[in-house]
Amino acid sequence: MPRIRHYETMAPVAKGRASNASGLDDVAEGESLFDAILAPNRSLPNAGFIAVMTIVIVSNLFFGTYFFLKGAWPVVGFCGLDVFAVWLAFKLSYRQGRLRERVRVTEDEMWVARVLPSGHETRWRLQPFWTRVAIERPVGHESQVRVTSKGETLILGAFLSPEERGRFADALSAALGKARS
Repeated sequence: MPRIRHYETMAPVAKGRASNASGLDDVAEGESLFDAILAPNRSLPNAGFIAVMTIVIVSNLFFGTYFFLKGAWPVVGFCGLDVFAVWLAFKLSYRQGRLRERVRVTEDEMWVARVLPSGHETRWRLQPFWTRVAIERPVGHESQVRVTSKGETLILGAFLSPEERGRFADALSAALGKARS
């Protein structure tokens, strides 16, 4: 991906396929005052997924067999649809779990990279002097971390828990304060 050296607005710096999962490895230079990679929490590991799918398959086989033997053979197809629906829901959830946002603040600039589950990456370059971080206090479920620069707003970490969003906003504000001074 080509390197973009000068860009002052909040419009995306680059769009395209991500070369790495965290983004910004090839554009942000200098010593970092703040560097965070944000990712959605996925609380069910692979072993848990296998256990849940085993339970779903075994229970649907049991009930499908029971209803088949009772003469209600169409139920077997719905049991198969049930297994497929649960598998598809987990597949989509794990795909969304590949979303990444990387925020990096140096003395001269702030970089934000968002890598979508599809692999497409969008980057923003902001000047710390013009950038402000806002979040509603007290932090609630609907609170958003809003980064505003020159009248444009970018929402970060929408998938984080309220407590994580509050801590992230505080740490990012402190880093931007350091960069300004």
